[in-house]
Amino acid sequence: MNRFEDRNVLLTGAGSGIGRATVVRLLSEGATVFAVDRDAAGLAETCGLAGDTGRFVAHVADLAEEEAVVSAAAAAVAALGRVDVLVNVAGVLRVTPMDSLRLDDYREIFAINVFAPVLLCREVLPHVPDRTGVVVNVTSTAATKAHPWMTGYAASKGALLSFSISLAAELSERRIRVVPVSPGGIATPLTANKETYAGIDTSWYARTYPLWGRPGRPENVAGTIAFAASADGAYLNGVEIRVDGGSHS
Repeated sequence: MNRFEDRNVLLTGAGSGIGRATVVRLLSEGATVFAVDRDAAGLAETCGLAGDTGRFVAHVADLAEEEAVVSAAAAAVAALGRVDVLVNVAGVLRVTPMDSLRLDDYREIFAINVFAPVLLCREVLPHVPDRTGVVVNVTSTAATKAHPWMTGYAASKGALLSFSISLAAELSERRIRVVPVSPGGIATPLTANKETYAGIDTSWYARTYPLWGRPGRPENVAGTIAFAASADGAYLNGVEIRVDGGSHS
């Protein structure tokens, strides 16, 4: 199945987890992928999984910096010519009780989880074709469901979700679709140490795995992203897709 043949994708957070799984999935369906991450070693591992397709470009950038975001977008356009699909996966998580929270924690979270996707949209959308272009923003069920000690992360994902819904309306005249995909508990490096992070008892998190009694896998989200960004998802726009095993039920 080559749903992404002749389709160019700019994807962030490609060095691990959901981003890496999505790179592998899209390449398997014929896409050319410009992959961004600040973790050079992780990005190199993803490159190894990509194989010798000639359809993978790696770009190391710290998306917490506006200049790096703008440069990454310019490099992607230079390499690809046009961007058919923008997938914003990169994100950071801080598990912090309110009484020890620092404003700098919020600044870092919002810089990567909100400002980077917003800036990439601003920079890339002039190079996205009308009628066939797609933006997929990876948000989180934390945007709409209580996650103790994750107020900054939850707030940032709520902002990204709202941004995505409004951007979908703004781009409707160009027929460019915007789809927010919200994972629930997924086993990635981002969540690997949540149960013991900073000495906080977060065993409650396991209760968000109702379907299989375990977290989801990055591939579960990657498949959803591929569907949303493909022609199969052509009538999806401005609507959140939750990949959470039913934890909202």
